Order: sequence, then structure tokens, then C-alpha cells
Amino acid sequence: MAQNSPNGEIQSSNLPNFLLSVRLKYVKLGYHYLISNAIYLLIVPILVAVGLHLSTLTLEDLMTNLAMLKSYSTLVVFLGTVYFMSRPRNVYLVDFSCYKPHERYMISKERLVEKLTDIFDESSLNFQKKILYNSGLSDKTYIPVDKWIPSNFSLSSNQHQAKLVIIGAIDGLLAKTGVRIRDIGFIIVNSSMFNPTPSLSAMVVNHYKLGVNVITYNLGGMGCSAGLISVDLANRLLQGQANSYALIVSTEIVSSAFYTGNDKSKLIPNMIFRMGASAVLLSNRFSERRRSKYQLMHVVRTHKGADDRAFSCVFQDEEEDGKKGMSLSKDLMAVAGEALKTNITTLGPLVLPMSEQLLFFVSLIARNVFKRKIKPYIPDFKMAFEHFCIHAGGRAVLDELQKNLDLSEALMEPSRMTLYRFGNTSSSSVWYNLAYSEAKGRIKKGDRAWQIGFGSGFKCNSAVWRALRTVNPAKEKNAWTDEIDDFPAQVSR
Repeated sequence: MAQNSPNGEIQSSNLPNFLLSVRLKYVKLGYHYLISNAIYLLIVPILVAVGLHLSTLTLEDLMTNLAMLKSYSTLVVFLGTVYFMSRPRNVYLVDFSCYKPHERYMISKERLVEKLTDIFDESSLNFQKKILYNSGLSDKTYIPVDKWIPSNFSLSSNQHQAKLVIIGAIDGLLAKTGVRIRDIGFIIVNSSMFNPTPSLSAMVVNHYKLGVNVITYNLGGMGCSAGLISVDLANRLLQGQANSYALIVSTEIVSSAFYTGNDKSKLIPNMIFRMGASAVLLSNRFSERRRSKYQLMHVVRTHKGADDRAFSCVFQDEEEDGKKGMSLSKDLMAVAGEALKTNITTLGPLVLPMSEQLLFFVSLIARNVFKRKIKPYIPDFKMAFEHFCIHAGGRAVLDELQKNLDLSEALMEPSRMTLYRFGNTSSSSVWYNLAYSEAKGRIKKGDRAWQIGFGSGFKCNSAVWRALRTVNPAKEKNAWTDEIDDFPAQVSR
């Protein structure tokens, strides 16, 4: 998701101050998730209490109270069975890889403008220049330069680009983990704009000559939040099949989304989106826990598609002359704010400390039930997370989220540097964010990371991870490693 005004500044329709107005039904939904999972934890103390009581009895007591012993044994077996059969499987993030294109695909802002000169009229060209030079992107982002001519935006060129970034990301992941790709049971590929036949997931199967039993999914049209939707799908699949691996590949084929018309609402993506891809390996194997980096704690998905304004705020259509483009509505920022408000209201009860929940809940009840005119309490999400991986959709979006969540420059640094160095890589951008924090040596054991993605539809999705070990940057190799000492860079605001 991306949004800038014609002069590159934030539009008047900024994100609403969503923390000042929340609906009780979304708070209720969050507590419903919490209670649904907490019931499994209640079984453990009961089993422990029964065990402690039995340990105090002598053999003579047990022999004279056979009925009690049978009752306790039946209870232990029953509760143990319920616990082990119904508890969710732990899902671990073994490792991930972000694709870094070859230097021949690197392009400066000046060079990009030169390539656009013969394509657009003066008004559209000037509009795109203003967007580009106020975008927060550097001169080292990547596009398929050799194909960056509309006449070359063919199906075959898009397929070539897709294979380049997808296989590049997967090869990088396999090299890091040492896992044989034939041992992976589930493969999920998400690409919003480019969805050929055969599918991109089928392309992966063909490239690696995988077996007939591999289960594949291809997600299309779901926007920049599709990477976290894929995490949710993988988590659900892994709950149903033990000792398995799931591979998630997130990308966007920028040439397939390039717009050559003169409708300004469709020109912004031309200047923001760039080449990129991520590959993520998840597993529910307990043996993988020791070397895995993170454990998945929560996924919360919010879909506002029932609202017509939300459904159409990011919309692809075709003009009379056959030119296709993705238009961004003036309502985009307001819709995004509403979606995020709903999402974090549901997420809050799952992650916020009890002290924050209590203050927030008391304030909410006083305002909504007793109609008291008091200042609402704004929860401090910095008490729930050490790392914020916000989708690098555009400078304006990051500015507004920083203001509404009251985040420091240090917490926003991974997102701003991802936008600066790699541009908007769509659904893979949250992984470039996390890779930045790893390369900086900031991930410590026990840290919690919050990934936030926005996408067409309109959707806002969150994934929460807990670090299982301290990530040593000296032993890591990722897209940032070779140049991490050059960051953070100074970005004009």
C-alpha cells in the first residue's frame, strides 16, 4: 500500500486518531481469542495439583482408597488427553531470506525519470517526479532496467522476472537452513498483480522437480498484506499435519503493474514499487526449535471488504484504450486507519501487559457504557513489543503510523531504511524490516516483533513473533549484511 499527495506530501485525509475511538465488539473479539487459548493453560495447573496431592499419599493410603485412586487416574488420563489432543502445535520460524537483486538492476531517481520521458505527457511526468523525489527512496533501489520499456512488458518478461526473484529467494533460504526442498510439505506463493498459468507455485515445483505429494497454494490479488495472510495459512496447515515444513514466498512483479496512462491516481505505484522477494521456512517439528529464530505467537487478520469505500480504495481497472492500472483512492489513508484500529483493538488483549489492559478497559467502559467525558487511555504498544516491522508502503503511511502509535525514530528505523534502500517491495517488505534488525544485532532472546501489513480489499494483518535465541549478526548473511554499517542513512523528511 502506498499513498502520497500530488506534491509528495501527506494528504489532508491523514490516518484518523484511531486509538481515541474503539468499538467494544473488537475488544470482545480480542478477549475471545485470549480465553479460547487460555483454557488449555488451565488444564496444566489442575494436573499439577492432582499430582502433588497424590505424592503426599503413602502406599497404604492408596491401597485403602482404591476408588479415589481410580478416580484420580481417570481424571489425569482424561485431562492429559484433552490437553495434548486439543492444544495448538507450536510453529517455529526456522529462518528466512530476502532477495537482493544484482547491481545491474539498480536505478537512480534521475535515470528512472529519463526512462519515463518518452512515455508520459509533461503533466504526468512532472507529477511522477514530485512523487519520486518526495518518496523517501534512495538512488539504489531495483527495477528490471533491461525490461523497463512498455513494449517489453510481455508475459514472458514478467515470468522471467518472477523466476529470477522467487528462485533467488528460495535458493538463499535453502543455503541458510540446509533443509532439502523435497522435505517441505507445503509451498505457498503470494503475488498480487501477476498470476500466470501455470501458477507461480507450480513454477517452483517444476524448477526443483518436486514430488507429486507436495501441497501448493498460490495467493493472488490480496495486496501488500498477503505475506502475513500466507503466514496464517501456513500456520493452519501445520496445525493439521505433524512434523512438517511450510515454505512461504512473497513477491510482487513490478513490471506487470506498471501503468502507462495519464490518470494521476494510478501513477503513484510506478514511483514506489520495486523488485524484491522473501522466502520463509516454518516448521512444527520440535527438533527444529533449538535452531529456529522465532516462534509464532499470534496472527490477527482484519478484512474491511464489506464496506464499499474500503473495497474500492485500491482498485485495478482497465481504461478504454486498454491500459490497466491500480488506482489509489483519496479515502485510502482513512480506510487504512479504520482497518488498523480494528486490528490493534483485537490484538491488544493478546499482547498488552495486564496493567495496560486494565487502564484501557476501565477507560473504555467509562466512555462507552457510563458515557463519562474523560480522556481516553491510549495503550502503549511499546510495552508489548521490542521491534516494529511496519510495511514500507510509503513515507506518508510511515509518518502517520509513527504519530498514532507514538513510536520513536529508533523503532521506525527498520521500516524507513527498508523503504529507503529497497523501496516498496509489497508483501515481502516486513521481512526486509526484520532482516535489518538482525543485521544490526538488535534481536535478543525473548524479544517480541510485530509485523503489520496493509493490502487491497481492504485488509490489515498482524503477526507477532518471539525470538527463541539471540541472532548474532556476525554469523548472519542477509540482504543488508554487506552494507549495514552505512545505515541508518539520513532521509529528507
